[in-house]
Amino acid sequence: MSPTDELREFLDAHLPAFRAEWGDEPSFEGRLAWQRILQTGRWVAPTWAVEHGGRGLDVVTSLACSELLTEYGAPATAGIFGVANVGPTIAQWGTDEQKEHLPRILEGSELWCQGFSEPGSGSDLASLQTRAVRDGDDFVIDGQKIWTSDGTRAHFMQLLVRTDPEAPKHKGISSLLVPLDTPGIERRAIKQITGGSGFAEVFFTGARVPASSLLGPVNEGWRVTMTTLGHERSGVVLSASSMQRQVRETVDEHRFDRLGVELDPALRDELMRRYVEGRVVGVLGERSLASIKATGQPGAEQSIIKLEWSLLSQRLAQTRLALAGTAALVGTDAESMEGYLGSRSSTIAGGTTEVMRNILAQRVLGLPA
Repeated sequence: MSPTDELREFLDAHLPAFRAEWGDEPSFEGRLAWQRILQTGRWVAPTWAVEHGGRGLDVVTSLACSELLTEYGAPATAGIFGVANVGPTIAQWGTDEQKEHLPRILEGSELWCQGFSEPGSGSDLASLQTRAVRDGDDFVIDGQKIWTSDGTRAHFMQLLVRTDPEAPKHKGISSLLVPLDTPGIERRAIKQITGGSGFAEVFFTGARVPASSLLGPVNEGWRVTMTTLGHERSGVVLSASSMQRQVRETVDEHRFDRLGVELDPALRDELMRRYVEGRVVGVLGERSLASIKATGQPGAEQSIIKLEWSLLSQRLAQTRLALAGTAALVGTDAESMEGYLGSRSSTIAGGTTEVMRNILAQRVLGLPA
């Protein structure tokens, strides 16, 4: 039996009962419950090694499984940052003791976040200033992080700190695994334009963690971070497929034979532009997938997809808002309004549009810095 057939059987057996208890749009606690169920079949991170709780599947097969989960409308896992980014980094760089976190990440009993961005160094990550000073068997941490996704819920943080202030910009950085209940750590929720609080600012004042918290070699945190960011970017093929599907669903919802009324010509043209743009992103995703199949590594399409996905997600949200009309403004179509407000961050999250354009110019087109 193929992995996708096996996953289909698993979903048929478990998803109906979960929905009966939690509904079609479960809360965070419901998503956490689904993650525990999913991990009983080792489906939370199927590309992880078997000894770490995965299935050892290749990227292409794993993407097919992700598509199947989307097809079934299965909830997203709750501990996404630990599963997608931090966990694989610990698996590559961690000590045996640190790897004991991995099964707890998969089952959702440990939630993780990433302490990367700072008030003065968002996209310019290497300019971070949070300090960690070695004091005997401990590191003492002082500084601040901001825009920390899931920062109020997480139990642990992969924290980037400067351990050698005299070293060049990309040197002298270390990565620490930090329990967020450590004395000297304060978290404050950031209220977003949507009304939610998915981000936090985190303050470190003399927070003391053992030297065994160090992930990878001291002062080599930039190399460790590239592993984390590499896993973060590896999901862009799935993002491309998801974006194409959203565009297709939006177009389908507003077909004449479904609505029984013609769209305003300007809105119709705008919708068709979104359709073409969505197809372009879809083709890029197909090319990236072909590159992974051929070489085992994603190609330059990854960066192009990230750029185009971030721009198209904003355009699509604006189009959906226009299609909703006054319903979005008076609250009867809150989803369109929330989608529009939330899309404003897409050109910042995971690397700003300006940074992505520089990467494409320098590393893909070979233009001078």
